[in-house]
Amino acid sequence: MKIYDQQTMKIPYFQKSPITENSQSRISFKRERIPRIISQNVSKIKPRLLLFSLIFASFVFFPTSLKSQDVTTLAGMAGTSGAINGTGTDASFSSPLGVATDAAGNVYVGDFGNHLIRKITPAGVVTTLAGMAGTFGAVNGTGTGSSFNRPAGVATDAAGNVYVADFGNHLIRKITPAGVVTTLAGMAGTSGAVNGTGTGASFNGPYGVATDAAGNMYVADFGNHLIRKITPAGVVTTLAGMAGTFGAVNGTGTGSSFNRPAGVATDAAGNVYVADFGNHLIRKITPAGVVTTLAGMAGTSGAVNGTGTGASFNGPYGVATDAAGNVYVADFGNHLIRKITPAGDVTTLAGMAGTVGAVNGTGTAASFTNPFGVTTDDAGNVYVADRSNALIRKITPTGDVTTLAGMAGTVGAVNANGTAASFNLPYGVATDAARNVYVTDLGNHLIRKITPAAIPIPTMGQWGLILLGLIMLTLGVLGMKKEPLLVENRQN
Repeated sequence: MKIYDQQTMKIPYFQKSPITENSQSRISFKRERIPRIISQNVSKIKPRLLLFSLIFASFVFFPTSLKSQDVTTLAGMAGTSGAINGTGTDASFSSPLGVATDAAGNVYVGDFGNHLIRKITPAGVVTTLAGMAGTFGAVNGTGTGSSFNRPAGVATDAAGNVYVADFGNHLIRKITPAGVVTTLAGMAGTSGAVNGTGTGASFNGPYGVATDAAGNMYVADFGNHLIRKITPAGVVTTLAGMAGTFGAVNGTGTGSSFNRPAGVATDAAGNVYVADFGNHLIRKITPAGVVTTLAGMAGTSGAVNGTGTGASFNGPYGVATDAAGNVYVADFGNHLIRKITPAGDVTTLAGMAGTVGAVNGTGTAASFTNPFGVTTDDAGNVYVADRSNALIRKITPTGDVTTLAGMAGTVGAVNANGTAASFNLPYGVATDAARNVYVTDLGNHLIRKITPAAIPIPTMGQWGLILLGLIMLTLGVLGMKKEPLLVENRQN
């Protein structure tokens, strides 16, 4: 027995009728349909119109893809070295190397070939924060009244001061926000490993620099095989290492040894992490100066994943930390990005061991070629200056690798979205609070800015499509045919 008639959308019922006898003398019931209309209505939807409207609206209001990361030249003339100050492409640089940002979004650059420290505002206005263009020296003073000699690593503190590894002068310099330059530590033009205050101390080719929350500065004293600590008052001590002696000994302070330490980074607890380049190790130094091998086999290059000394690296260079205390390493010789947990567990976050390439993918399905600089953002993403591929790569916390910007294997200075842009020997990378990425594009003499992906602002044509989508959706809703609800009426 049907209780619902799909043809009429009515609910039939059966009414009793008098008993009759048919020609075959069989008893039957007479069936009649007597509907009764009540006040409630139901809507009959025109399904095709509404379905089309919903699909159209979904394309308009829920775009399937986001805008690619936008690459712009924050400052510099592509392929042209110089020391001109100006806005954007009116300015020029010469082999920019180190890069850092401050809380206000300003960018600071170690302009290696010009012997300058440059400042770039968020609007792209370039000024010489300190140094004499094309003139090397070790003069202290304000702005262009000071001089440097091949500045390399740069770092900032919470007060907006800038610290510079003045590589050629064997000095550590401090620059206030007003551009006042002082020698925080070191003897100008004199290499050495003396501890002391200010100019009573000495260095030998300082390279990587980092600061902590207390305003202390840490220096990878490359030529001395040391890690040095400098207090805000300029007091220099050897945090770890034996002066002039390379090795891989773990211990406290000068009872430990390193071999050409390069990259250096700190965590929230005040620990210092070192890319011990010559030893193929990642070292950890506590605030008390206790040195341990966080990961790697001393003097043995390799790409083994494991815990502590059960893992191996090949010429690690860049190093960075995240808020959870994980350490990320640009494993230069292995063409890998490695992740080390606080417990020392080493995994390959991305890349194929010993295989060069520019493949995007997840984990070991991706490939790099001589990754150099590495940094992180507050979401745990890792950004890599993939130097020999002329690319900037992004790696999510789950190991998904994408080309943030650049054309694989193609050098150039093109500004565009994502892979339509090009670079030439990207070196240093830094991020700001808004997750913009800044790159020292060494071969192009440029500073590049890469903005995060965003939903694009609709064009006039797209606004027209949005309006049409609204109309279609409205018609789909209004195009419903209302019919009375028929209920059974039983008569006895």
